[in-house]
Amino acid sequence: MVTPLILPGLVQTEHPLELRDTRHPQNKIQFLPMHLSLTVLPELSLIPPSVIYVIAGIFGAVIGSFLNVVIHRVPREESIVLPSSRCPSCGAAIAFYDNVPVLSYVMLGGRCRGCKVHISARYPAVEALTALLWVAVAWRDGLSFALPFDLIFVTAITALIFIDAEHMILPNAITYPGIVFALIARVALPFLMGEPHFDDLPMLLGGLLAGMPVWAASLVGALIGALAGGGSLWLMGWLWEKLRGVEAMGLGDVKMMFMVGAYLGWRLTVLNIFLGVFSGSLIGIALMLRQGKRDMKMLLPFGVFLGIGAIAALLFGSQIVDWYAGQFR
Repeated sequence: MVTPLILPGLVQTEHPLELRDTRHPQNKIQFLPMHLSLTVLPELSLIPPSVIYVIAGIFGAVIGSFLNVVIHRVPREESIVLPSSRCPSCGAAIAFYDNVPVLSYVMLGGRCRGCKVHISARYPAVEALTALLWVAVAWRDGLSFALPFDLIFVTAITALIFIDAEHMILPNAITYPGIVFALIARVALPFLMGEPHFDDLPMLLGGLLAGMPVWAASLVGALIGALAGGGSLWLMGWLWEKLRGVEAMGLGDVKMMFMVGAYLGWRLTVLNIFLGVFSGSLIGIALMLRQGKRDMKMLLPFGVFLGIGAIAALLFGSQIVDWYAGQFR
């Protein structure tokens, strides 16, 4: 039998479809029985975790190889399907045996087999990073229905990070579908898992949205999170432009945070923005010190720092927020 995941702060009551919030004992969260047997995955407990992590890493590296295509072609508005992978210098098609993630780059010495021109280290870096992130998400979620959703989210954010770092844009081709995906996930996962998977749901269901169906509360949480993410960034940018007369950030950052906020919920989105601003400020100060001048108009790809914050918030955010909130009790 697979034991369902119960979020921190919630404990099972005597009723099998009811949880109690230990932080607010008077609040109980009830779940409607599913008409389909979709609350847990089939019995897969016999699979060793190490095997799951290896499989996740292999598939992550393969997806990372595809992300390199996305990172290179989407900003140029090229098809990500055709033509097949080619050397960016000579245009020669890359054979399948030269397209093995990470290994091919190492065996070829980081050069094209045909023209011998050096190939950017960004390619194996994306493949290795995506593999590591897939392993991290598999470690966090286990074999649950949340796993494919979180993998898609992390993969999209990784693509946005590298595109913004290289081109300083956050393409609508990723952020718009990402917003739709986040809304679908917020409705689908409560049905599939039979529990409030998202970080913001226990507080919403134990407060203003008590008695509301979990999927509906989850959707409301997505809207609140989107406003907390994209709405707050838009407001800060608007105020900065009015006060200083210069554009503080592009709308790409706003759209990205609409997507992130809708998926993560308001609590993790606030943490995400804090981590993004904090890390971006540190890098900005370091660059100014290195250049020896104070340039407040220095352009930084803010989406990179927001993306790093989003992944960190997904993996560790609930623990960080709960720890911080515990300091004031």
